[in-house]
Amino acid sequence: MAAKNKFMNAMKMPAIADMFSSEADRQRESGDLVTEVPLSELHPFVNHPFEVRDDEDMQKLVDSIKENGVLTNLTVRPRAEGGYEIISGHRRFHAAQLAGLDKIKVQVRDVDDDQAIIDMVDANIQREHISPMEKARALKMKNDAIKRSIGRPSQKCCQVDNISGKGTSNQVGWKLESAHEVGQQAGDSGTQVRRYVRLNSLVPDLQKKVDSGTLKFNPAVELSYLTPDEQQSFLDYAEAQDCTPSLSQAQKLKAASKEGTLTPDKLEEIMSAQKPSVAPREPVLNINVSKVAQYFPTGCTKQQMENRILKILESYFRQMAHEQAHEEER
Repeated sequence: MAAKNKFMNAMKMPAIADMFSSEADRQRESGDLVTEVPLSELHPFVNHPFEVRDDEDMQKLVDSIKENGVLTNLTVRPRAEGGYEIISGHRRFHAAQLAGLDKIKVQVRDVDDDQAIIDMVDANIQREHISPMEKARALKMKNDAIKRSIGRPSQKCCQVDNISGKGTSNQVGWKLESAHEVGQQAGDSGTQVRRYVRLNSLVPDLQKKVDSGTLKFNPAVELSYLTPDEQQSFLDYAEAQDCTPSLSQAQKLKAASKEGTLTPDKLEEIMSAQKPSVAPREPVLNINVSKVAQYFPTGCTKQQMENRILKILESYFRQMAHEQAHEEER
């Protein structure tokens, strides 16, 4: 009887819905639906932090697409208002437009907003040319998305104590590790991720200075703790005096801001203070011993060679001075 039941189960017909579902339906359910869509139906990711530049690399990509087509499918998700939002492939999308394509293959994924942000950042954060502020905005978006995801309790990860009504230590631990998790994907420590996220607190003109390299990363992180008005006052002073802060000066500005004493006079006092002078290093002349060894006896040390060379030079210049004086007497 058991053998008969086993045989009947093996011969069981698939459900009616399964029999008539399309390959596209099955792909959509698995998250692997690949289809071709018009470029007009594709839209950039909302608040996409990475700039798409029309530079030499873009032209190379356009030329490659004209010759070989788009080799890697874009990743997109459906939009409630119609069309698709690009998760990864903004550069390929732009290059396809420049190459004159009408349609492009995409992989359609059905993911929520936070997962879409995480996927978008992961797909772009390792790009070769990313400005500091692009990285700062991207890491903040992903960090915030992970925090929101953690903040939505589930039976799997965030049990609630029925007596106290408080979240378990598991939930708290995940919140503390969000920056660390972001850093693992970006190749940075959790501390470094938090420092990048701080850059988003800079006023726009200071962010531009970070990207241009006129304001270094470490001083910029310290300045991010100043209020927007204090940052603007610093910016006005720095531009008027054509100066940039050292790390020490930026730290003093941050401390004064925290104490509530960062007045215009205090700012000028900190910024006008002379930076510690560093004595210039004495130039060093290095001559490979093998180049001069032939002019010295075997076994002559490096110091003996140096002394002999100095004596020869002294003798040479004394002779030159004597000959010059003799010429002037004529």
